Amino acid sequence: MAEPYQEDTPGVSMKGVKISGRPLYLDMQATSPVDPRVLDAMLPYYLSRFGNPHSRTHLYGWESDKAVESARSQVSALINASPKEIIFTSGATESNNISVKGVMHFYREKKRHIITTQTEHKCVLDSCRHLQQEGFDVTYLPVKPDGLLDLDELRAAIRPDTGLVSIMMVNNEIGVIQPMEEIGKICREMNVPFHTDAAQGLGKIPIDVEKMNISLMSLSGHKIYGPKGIGALYMRRRPRIRVEPQMSGGGQERGIRSGTVPTPLVVGFGSACELAMKEMEYDDKRITALQKRLLNGIREKIDGVVVNGSVERRYAGNLNLSFAYVEGESLLMGLKEVAVSSGSACTSASLEPSYVLRALGVDEDMAHTSIRYGIGRFTTEEEIDRAVELTVHQVEKLREMSPLYEMVKEGIDIKSIQWSQH
Repeated sequence: MAEPYQEDTPGVSMKGVKISGRPLYLDMQATSPVDPRVLDAMLPYYLSRFGNPHSRTHLYGWESDKAVESARSQVSALINASPKEIIFTSGATESNNISVKGVMHFYREKKRHIITTQTEHKCVLDSCRHLQQEGFDVTYLPVKPDGLLDLDELRAAIRPDTGLVSIMMVNNEIGVIQPMEEIGKICREMNVPFHTDAAQGLGKIPIDVEKMNISLMSLSGHKIYGPKGIGALYMRRRPRIRVEPQMSGGGQERGIRSGTVPTPLVVGFGSACELAMKEMEYDDKRITALQKRLLNGIREKIDGVVVNGSVERRYAGNLNLSFAYVEGESLLMGLKEVAVSSGSACTSASLEPSYVLRALGVDEDMAHTSIRYGIGRFTTEEEIDRAVELTVHQVEKLREMSPLYEMVKEGIDIKSIQWSQH
């Protein structure tokens, strides 16, 4: 076990927490490090080739424009689309806003209803709330206990005035993969545009916009070892989907997203997509093996460990676990040497249990003990083994202090206890 920390030992101290070095990083759903090869591709566009890609009169503009168009092809190749269907944005949040608000505003005369799920990312749910305030109808579909959508419920929810179905591909908190092809098929039959937030799926699972019949798709750079602040929106051309732009300006990106396109970021995003295409299969095999090592390592030593979300239909790099009879915040605090989270980075400031886990019907006490381990391209076996060792140690320590765990070991059914009110 690590030595007790002395105040005078060199180390890292931040927010009142002192540790001997930087923690090992297992929070890949929040963000990923930039791949060094991506940074290499980006640097020239910060230093010598700094032109504005929209400058039409000189070499600086032309070379930047060429680099942007080349990146557009790299992004579209990864999802089997045409480069003309890619709009560069600041990230998946912006792409989700353009998709949800933009489509419903454009077709507002005829279409007044939108369908999404209760486990979507906050920015989709918030865009839907915004539309509700404007008088649109929103159906928030529940999910099954494994986190997957019931396709019959989706079909039943579609109405003649449904303007959009928005369902995320890979969930950011629990990593479950929704049945995209089946959803796409239902949307095609019913003639409703299908939007998906694929920020957590891009470069990790095979995506084909034709097979999945996707009309709009939100993509992000920093989840696939690219830079932060860049993303894209895939917009189908045949049959054509129209949106109302959310940003007014110089009409860049086909008028959908005005503002100077940031060449270095776009080049980095394109490069990250090309690397993902080449290495997806290798990464997936490696990450799957590391995920098994992590789960088996923890389960060999402690009981009462539950995997949240479907075990079969999930992305291997996301392992969301609940530990019975342990308070989640105490566990996170005790795991200072491992950078993990208890849910999405966007909502990690609130002490409410995750709304995604609540939607799965997870008990409030178990929802509070969830930890999300995010494994990525650069995660090593040593890091996994250390994470197992620290997690097991911390869970055992907290359970030793837990009177509830004592009672359970003695065979008392906690749920049947009538706690008296004082």
